[in-house]
Amino acid sequence: MSRQVALVTGSSRGIGLAAAIALAKQGFAIAVNGPEADAELQAALDRVRDLGVPAVAAAFDVSTIDAHEAQLSAIEYQLGPLTTLVNNAGVGVIQRGDLLEVSEESYDRCMEVNTKAMFFLSQAFAKRLLARDRDANAFHSIVNVTSSNASAVAAPRAEYCASKAAAAMVSKTFAVRLGPENIAVYDVQPGLIATEMTAPVIDSYEQRAKDGLTLFPRVGQPEDMGNIIASLASGKLPYTTGQVISADAGMLVPRF
Repeated sequence: MSRQVALVTGSSRGIGLAAAIALAKQGFAIAVNGPEADAELQAALDRVRDLGVPAVAAAFDVSTIDAHEAQLSAIEYQLGPLTTLVNNAGVGVIQRGDLLEVSEESYDRCMEVNTKAMFFLSQAFAKRLLARDRDANAFHSIVNVTSSNASAVAAPRAEYCASKAAAAMVSKTFAVRLGPENIAVYDVQPGLIATEMTAPVIDSYEQRAKDGLTLFPRVGQPEDMGNIIASLASGKLPYTTGQVISADAGMLVPRF
């Protein structure tokens, strides 16, 4: 079997970088993505390359839809045919607060990055796979990283919740469309994860986790999510597609 090749969006840090590292440990060639060719992206690329797999920097803003085709072509030219897309890139709200005060700018930003970009990058990736003969021994998949807020309301971040709920439905629709083509689609929904995005509030959530908000009394780490993503992308859950993986330590389990 030829080497699996993955594009991991938003992989210069946080969950995306952890996913890139976990996939590299599984032997995947990796396209490391960030919006700019900066020092952070280079540092992430170096960490992946240190694991002994082919890796390239793919510096582009996922919300620039008309750049997708050229970027995918450039990745394949350098690494070979893509087998895997991890849609991890995402943004939070511009400002937390009363949803009655949410700006159109913040709403559109969440939708453009968290939902629209994921939809159209998945579309471009899927068309590319369907247009060629694929290695029957390779596992082809799209792994989307959405959020527990796809279903759990956080009113001070209403526009983010709306974008993630839409992204979760995008995952389902692609799973239905691509299942007959033997391309798996998953929706990983992280709960309380210690990343740069959650840094301003993670200490309070750490205490709430210890107090019982989550069934495991701790917040999650990017490496937890990375290992989940790598397991899915390497076919370790065979005969599955369209699943939501609630990576939230049981936070959303109904309880009395």
